[in-house]
Amino acid sequence: MSPFDEARYARLLKGLEVAEVRLSQLEFSGRLDSEYYRPSHIGAEQLILARGGVALSSLCDFIIGPFGSAFSVEHYTNDRTYRYIRGKDVKPMSLAEGDNVFMPKADFERLSKYSLQVGDVLTSVVGTLGNSALVEQQHLPAIFSCKSTAIRTRKIRPRYLVTYLNCKYGRSLLVRKERGAVQKGLNLEDLRTLSVYVAGESLQKGIEDIHLDAGLAREKSKDQLQNAEAHLLDALDLGVWRPPDAGIFVRNSRDVFTAKRLDAEHFQPRFKALADHIEVAGCCENLGDWLTECQRGSQPIYSDIGLLVVNSKHVLRGEVRLDSDNRSAAHDDDDLLIHHGDVLINGTGVGTIGRAAAYLHADPAIPDNHVTILRPKAGLDSVFLSVFLNSMAGQWQVEQRLRGSSGQIEIYPTDITQFKVWIAPTEIQADIRRGVEASFAAKQHATQLLEAAKRAVEIAIEDSEAAALRYLEAFDER
Repeated sequence: MSPFDEARYARLLKGLEVAEVRLSQLEFSGRLDSEYYRPSHIGAEQLILARGGVALSSLCDFIIGPFGSAFSVEHYTNDRTYRYIRGKDVKPMSLAEGDNVFMPKADFERLSKYSLQVGDVLTSVVGTLGNSALVEQQHLPAIFSCKSTAIRTRKIRPRYLVTYLNCKYGRSLLVRKERGAVQKGLNLEDLRTLSVYVAGESLQKGIEDIHLDAGLAREKSKDQLQNAEAHLLDALDLGVWRPPDAGIFVRNSRDVFTAKRLDAEHFQPRFKALADHIEVAGCCENLGDWLTECQRGSQPIYSDIGLLVVNSKHVLRGEVRLDSDNRSAAHDDDDLLIHHGDVLINGTGVGTIGRAAAYLHADPAIPDNHVTILRPKAGLDSVFLSVFLNSMAGQWQVEQRLRGSSGQIEIYPTDITQFKVWIAPTEIQADIRRGVEASFAAKQHATQLLEAAKRAVEIAIEDSEAAALRYLEAFDER
């Protein structure tokens, strides 16, 4: 090639990723797609191998999930004994909580060969690929779906393994293995041949310790959130309150026309009994009178840059989750945005409708068309409001006012404004806010610990295990 052609070739390739791969390597890998040979993936593979990486199959055993037809979503039960872990529950480092589903005992026993153990690592192999989460005691007993594969360790600490799989090198190699176009996936052989950097015992133990500390912080966060709600229920004397029994009830036409509802469910006596009970506490007001904003978001215009988008799966009970699962979107200056101190409530979907959380993150975000923003006036604390909405006092009102059937249920902003809300004394609102803020801080601390664990593994791969241990020691001293 002449110098002129080389210069022209270089201009054409400027800004592009280019990798040269020998034909013998193509034949060995069995892959022809260019994504598999991205320079970042090749670099990660070469670095791990240079550090003595071994195949995952030499360290672990594998359990493939049951066929999708083995258990149907129609069989979910309210009995919270036997958890069914779906693909979407497998998040980076840990399993999602707050939207758990459960299966009957008979189905659990029938599928018992797929039951999980403490220390199993679940890796998502269909849909969102490459997430790896650790199974812990609080998740059991449980069965997992076909959208994940369980990795049972033999020669490596599970907390170290899940950290390696989620660090940038392990995740790069997992994503590299994906196959398919529309329906992407990872097959068993892809996992078996994954290259793993096996750190020495000291670093594995250090990673395990910091992972355990993160788990304790998450449990502390959960307890503080539960205590905040218990404080509210005690203040309203709802902790042991039960509505009167009523098998048959009658409502006059005036009630029907006022509510603009004909369904019997809306007029169940327990709803009125709850409203009357809250009225007794005093300062029971229409929520709409205490809001400056009650509006749903719109369909986002997704892009590679912009603000993070919050949809219904990110609005958990008491927490708005922002992580790698959130996509970004562009926005205009006059678009509705989520700001610190707003309350978000899900407006659609079986299992997600009515879940509420105060937005305590610093940066603004974009709500999608399933999320409603509530912006309280002075005198109604946003954190207190979120706890109220998640309590029985709020969730029964969601149940009363939801519309639709056959899984297509919604609650509209106009319905939310009709909620009755207790404007609690300032000191009670402040106490509940402090509890939730402490819960949020503990959850953030857990996230920082897990990020530090991943970074330590990366430092060991890039530099040395001694450097990684120094990093963990410096992190502990902060």
